[in-house]
Amino acid sequence: MGERRHDLLRLVSSVEDRIDRVKQRLGERFDRDDPIQILPYRGFGTRKRLLLQGRVLQDEPVGASDKGDTLWENLGNTWKRFESDEVPHVPVRARFGGWSEEVLTDEEGYFRFDIRLPQPLTPPADNRLWHDVELETRDPRTSQPVRATGSVLVPPAGASFGVISDVDDTVVETGVTNRLAMARTVFLRNAHTRLPFKGVAAFYKALHQGQDGDDHNPVFFVSGSPWNLYDLLSEFMDLHGIPRGPLLLRDFGLDAGKLLKEETREYKLECIRPILDLYPGLRFILIGDSGEQDPEIYRQVVREYPGRVLAIYIRNIDAGPAREAAVLDIAREVREEEVPMLLVKDTEAASVHALENGWIRPEKLPEVQREKVKDEVAPSPAEVAISTEA
Repeated sequence: MGERRHDLLRLVSSVEDRIDRVKQRLGERFDRDDPIQILPYRGFGTRKRLLLQGRVLQDEPVGASDKGDTLWENLGNTWKRFESDEVPHVPVRARFGGWSEEVLTDEEGYFRFDIRLPQPLTPPADNRLWHDVELETRDPRTSQPVRATGSVLVPPAGASFGVISDVDDTVVETGVTNRLAMARTVFLRNAHTRLPFKGVAAFYKALHQGQDGDDHNPVFFVSGSPWNLYDLLSEFMDLHGIPRGPLLLRDFGLDAGKLLKEETREYKLECIRPILDLYPGLRFILIGDSGEQDPEIYRQVVREYPGRVLAIYIRNIDAGPAREAAVLDIAREVREEEVPMLLVKDTEAASVHALENGWIRPEKLPEVQREKVKDEVAPSPAEVAISTEA
């Protein structure tokens, strides 16, 4: 049965490759007018090394959303995100200070830079959290330059800890355990009509600021959602005041690996490991939900990086008694490694634990509580959708 499944997935992958080639040939034949654009994704690094990736596409930018956008407008924007036309095998040059390097995009238009700085960042540059990397390619049709600026987070030396967080049903409510509800969220809502996990912005701000109020503890977001939703999720976090941080998503094609749940789990581990490897002196708080694989993923992180995890907060999603029992068993295993894993119903419970351990300031707890109440009385996505259609 397993071999048949893999054979089917390989067939689907082959079909997708052929579709991509046909799209590329049609684009060349009819000389589409859509502009070439570089989409950089927020990167991260140290005083000596910067990691930055992105994608080159031939598409009109979707643009910022509006709370008055209709369901049809949201659906149209979602279609544009997933119908993106990648630009493969074109050179992209990155510049940072006196450093410069060129790489080629891959088959899906992605590029990645691993910048080894000839000289470490020095004051005042090393006191800034975000650093700009200039990017440039050329339109293959006209040879005109196309430019963009990428941002790379470099945590300050005074950071007390880092945070690694899931996104779906941890930061933003998606209904990941209900496929129909999740589809509605992805296709019919925008950054304004999606709702955050109650109190999440105040809680993440408190962790970001730390005990001293200006620790600038870095926050990283790791999700199984596709890169096609990067602009939507970034806009959502900015709108709700969630601290800026690298947002690590995944390529969502139709190849065999990308359709397997097990590969999603390994993908998230492959995102988390480089973060812990790059900052060996930093410990981390891990945040996720019980709906899918976060508890199992974080258990593996604890095993591979002993002494590096301060705590794990898992939002308890109603996924049935069997799943809850399985998560509680994982929590007991993790506690044997002297790492607390809390199965919490909301951010307030997590913030109480963080306060007790000295990771946030006392005055931040009432802010989380107030924001949680405010989010609880906010209109539901269905109510927002009805109002925008009126």
